[in-house]
Parts: sequence; C-alpha cells; structure tokens
Amino acid sequence: MTHRPSIGLIDGGAAYHLDSYDRPPLKGEFDRIIYLRDLPLADLDGIDILMVPCRTNPHWLGVVSQQLQGFMRAGGTLAVMGETRPDLWLPGVGYRPVETNFWWWLEDGADLGVTMCAPGHGVNDFLSRADATYHLHSTFTPLGPNQHALIATAEGECLMFEDVVTYAPGRLVATTLDPFFHHGQFFMPATTRFLQGLLPWLRASHAGPAQTAKAS
Repeated sequence: MTHRPSIGLIDGGAAYHLDSYDRPPLKGEFDRIIYLRDLPLADLDGIDILMVPCRTNPHWLGVVSQQLQGFMRAGGTLAVMGETRPDLWLPGVGYRPVETNFWWWLEDGADLGVTMCAPGHGVNDFLSRADATYHLHSTFTPLGPNQHALIATAEGECLMFEDVVTYAPGRLVATTLDPFFHHGQFFMPATTRFLQGLLPWLRASHAGPAQTAKAS
C-alpha cells in the first residue's frame, strides 16, 4: 500500500488559519493541527510535511527554530508561507520587503511579472503562473546557495524556493506569497488555487523516511 504523506498545520490562532483547515475545500487536507504555543512540547513523529501558514508570529517561531530544523534533518518537509519572516528564525534566508501594489490589475495591460522559473521541475505540474499571481510583499534576496528558485519576479528575485540540501534528508520549501491569509479572508481566488496545487505537490514530492520505507 502506497504511503500517503501526512501534513501537519501550525495554527497561529488567526481566523484565517482556522478557516483554512475547518472549511472546504481545504478541510480534510491536514492530518494534524498543532496550536503554535503548544508546538515546543509537541511530538512531531508521524508528520511528514509541516506547514507554517501565513502571518504566523515569527517571535514564537524563533522559540521553536531548533525543533523545526531538527524536524527537517529527520526527513520532514517544512513548508513556510509568506509574512512569517523566516529570515529571523532560520539561518541563511535572505529577505527584502517590496512595495505592495494591491490594485495593479486595474491598469490596462498590467502584468505583475510573476514567473514559474524552474522549467522541468515537478511543481509546474501542480501550480501555474496564474495561481501565483495576486500581489507581492517581499522577496528572498539574496538567495542561498542551496535554495533553488521555483517562482520569481520579472526581475529574477525569488518568491518561492526549495532547499533539498541544507537539511537533508528533509527539505525546506518557503514562499513570500501569503495564500492562507487571502483564502481565509474570502477573497483572491488565485490563492485558493495556489493552496489546492501546493498541498498535492508537497505530498507528491515528499521523500522522507516514512515514504521511503513504505516504498522499499
């Protein structure tokens, strides 16, 4: 029987976090919910993929930084969403805020300039440029040597990367996009599509010890 990688979600206590795991279409996608302040004492065994949803408090993430790094080194995938400032609680993550244009699409011929910048990568089977196009808050700049950009701006600055080396056999997937926030606030349909593509890709591409053991 094929192992279905499990996804855990950190609940930061915001309404849009609750809505994301408690309302269709994402309800049922998460196998375990862990309240942020319970995380330091939480046993992460049995979780293959752990998601840090948008705008989770970076102070509390700093408290559990070593725990999260250990989770990856044990073979887990850590998926970090936007506005969580991973540069403050994970080593080697660059960060540059950018001015946010909330109404760019009202201009004739407007193009936010988001690109799927890793041709041939499996993420492209699950996410499209349109799914990742709504607005920008920041970029990962500079990009670390093990961080492979998957989504970028027109200028080539990274909006989402995958790192399968630093925490091997686990990996880090991080984006500056904030889909949970907008999905849970009931606007910007692209963000719902983004999550509906991201979650299956994370499962399909996970290669942690549990999956490897089942496949052997």
